[in-house]
Amino acid sequence: MPKPSATTDDVSTAEEPPSLAAMLDAGDATAAPSASPKLSVLMDDRNWSDWRWQMRNRIRSVPQLREFFPSLKLSPGLSRAAAKFPLAVTPYYAAQIRALDARDPVFSMAVPQIHELFDPPFLVDDPLEEDHDMPVPGLVHRYPDRALLIATTTCAMYCRHCTRKRAAGHRESCITDARLKQVVAYLASHPEISDVIVSGGDPFTMATEVLDRILTALRSVPSVDIIRIGTRTIVTLPMRITGELVAMLKKHQPVYVNTHFNHPNEITPESAEACRRLVDAGVPMGNQSVLLRGVNDDPRLIETLCRRLVKMRVRPYYLFQCDLVRGVEHFRTPLARGIQIMEYLRGRLSGLAIPSFVVDAPHGGGKIPVLPAYVIMQSPTHTVLRNFEGMLVSYPEPSSGGRNEAPHVAGAPTVFDLTHGAATKIQPADTARQKRRAARAACEAPPAGMEE
Repeated sequence: MPKPSATTDDVSTAEEPPSLAAMLDAGDATAAPSASPKLSVLMDDRNWSDWRWQMRNRIRSVPQLREFFPSLKLSPGLSRAAAKFPLAVTPYYAAQIRALDARDPVFSMAVPQIHELFDPPFLVDDPLEEDHDMPVPGLVHRYPDRALLIATTTCAMYCRHCTRKRAAGHRESCITDARLKQVVAYLASHPEISDVIVSGGDPFTMATEVLDRILTALRSVPSVDIIRIGTRTIVTLPMRITGELVAMLKKHQPVYVNTHFNHPNEITPESAEACRRLVDAGVPMGNQSVLLRGVNDDPRLIETLCRRLVKMRVRPYYLFQCDLVRGVEHFRTPLARGIQIMEYLRGRLSGLAIPSFVVDAPHGGGKIPVLPAYVIMQSPTHTVLRNFEGMLVSYPEPSSGGRNEAPHVAGAPTVFDLTHGAATKIQPADTARQKRRAARAACEAPPAGMEE
């Protein structure tokens, strides 16, 4: 039975609000207005930890949503949003909801909202133009050395921010044997493709033997070195990571798994255990988050998420800007917000824990990294770089010989002086690092009157 997640909405508070699952487990009366007896009954079902049972008992309609949460206030457009973009939430993920409104990150990512019907003209069904880069049905070939296989249109949960809202869940199906043969033939005729990403939908919603058949087909192509699998079941259906699944994946190594945690509240004992099973089996894991307004667009929250991911041996891989897809405008943040978050993370986290902030460009332009400005100015002889503290350093470029350095300046140097080698740095005096150095120097200084 789910326990309270070791997470918090406000990373500055010590006490964490319990999930609805935890309140039901504890018999907390405060849970009664929000959580239905049905959820409590399901959590007590002996099949709760069976992933197939979870799939069969997903919330698939607005009436079912009200059955789970009787006190949920239905907004006027909720039913219309659910009719346009499919609704599915596993009982497990529903049990992680802490409040029945959009201020709760899990609620916001799972429950339809009227804002999904807002349709400005710059949003389209397929902003990445995947359909245009599909030489055979189900295979996207955009980059020279890799391709993406859409193996299924089924997910355990249909995230409200999904980039494939045009297809996911409208008809739950898997790739046919005939289409898989077409994919294999294309890969065999394009040996430059060495890396195949299996996506969807969510490949881990398929039966293990079906996924095994797909991976076996991909492995039959000699030029395919790496197989990656994108899945959010670790977050929404962690009981899917069974011993049978892990043993099957080990047969097809090297296999990488990228999952999709967006918020610390999604890290639960169950999801942490799912990650442990995969990593202990030798499956490297990465995480791809999406920057979502009102959900995770807070630098301290992203820092907390990254720290907890690394602790689970899951490498923060990408932080995506929300795509220009219909139905997600209310989630989109300004690009400047993502750049601010990256500025905040640098120096506070090791490089191991910092994801790349990328825009998956419209028109099939691919992933474009977006960073704060660390290169301040360049000249033929020197480049001026900025670190996270605001320190500016002059980096001398390689010389073909005989270069004369500019004479060093008296007084405070300027950026211009750094570009010509007349100074080597501009150092802020009041940084934490400078204070640590000063404190250390004071401790190491000999007492007055003892100098040699």
